[in-house]
Amino acid sequence: MTTHDVDSAANADTTPRRAQPYRAYIFQTYVVLAAIAFGVLLFAARTTPYFDFDLMISHAVQSARGEALDALMRFVSGLGFNPLSILLTGLLVAYLYVIGLRWEAVMAVFASGGVTLVGVVIKDLVHRARPSPDLVNVLSPLADYSFPSGHVLHYTAFLGFLCFLLFTLAPRSWIRALGMFVCILLISLVGVSRIYLGQHWFSDVVGAYLLGSLWLALTLYLYRRGKPRVQRFGR
Repeated sequence: MTTHDVDSAANADTTPRRAQPYRAYIFQTYVVLAAIAFGVLLFAARTTPYFDFDLMISHAVQSARGEALDALMRFVSGLGFNPLSILLTGLLVAYLYVIGLRWEAVMAVFASGGVTLVGVVIKDLVHRARPSPDLVNVLSPLADYSFPSGHVLHYTAFLGFLCFLLFTLAPRSWIRALGMFVCILLISLVGVSRIYLGQHWFSDVVGAYLLGSLWLALTLYLYRRGKPRVQRFGR
C-alpha cells in the first residue's frame, strides 16, 4: 500500500455518495435497534445471573470437544488477554502511524481504548458474576465481572475498524482479502471461544457484539467526519 494509493482511496471514501442514501438509512436503523436491544439486555443482565438459554447454549457449545477445537478456542481467546492484546494492538496502531495513516492510528486507539473503558464501566454497573464451575466447564476463573465480554468488545470495535480500513484504503490484492478474512474470522470466533472456555454466558457475548458494533459505528462516524479536516490541514 503506497501513500498515493491510500490518499486516493481515502478521498474517494470520504466523498458523500448521494446516489446511495439507503446505506445511511440502513446504518441509522441498525444503530437505533442495536441501542435498544443492548439497553434491554443490560437491564436484564443486571437483574438476572444467567438465563435458561445461556446454560443450554453453554452446554451445547461445550459438548463439542477435541484437541484441535480446544487449541483453536484457546488461541482465539488468548489473543485478547493482556499483555499480548496490548502488544498486538500497539504494534498495529504503530504500523498505521508509520505508513502515514496518522488519523487512522488515532481512531484505532479510540476504537480500542474507548470500547475497553466503556466495557469496564458497564461491567462495574451490571455486577454480573461469571459462569461458575458447578454449572459449566470453566477453563480458569476470572476475577472481574461477566457482562459484557471484554474480548468480544475489543475484537468487534478494533478489528472491525481495521477491516474497514483494509476495505476502503488498501488496493485490491490477496493480502487485502486475507487481512479482511482474518479480522472477520476472529470477530466471529471470539464469541464462541468465550462460551466454549466457560468464561462468559451467551447473553454476555450478544451484549458485547451489540455494544462493540455501536462503538464501531461511532468510530466510523467520527473518522469520516474528521478525515476531510485532517487532509485539509495535512497529516
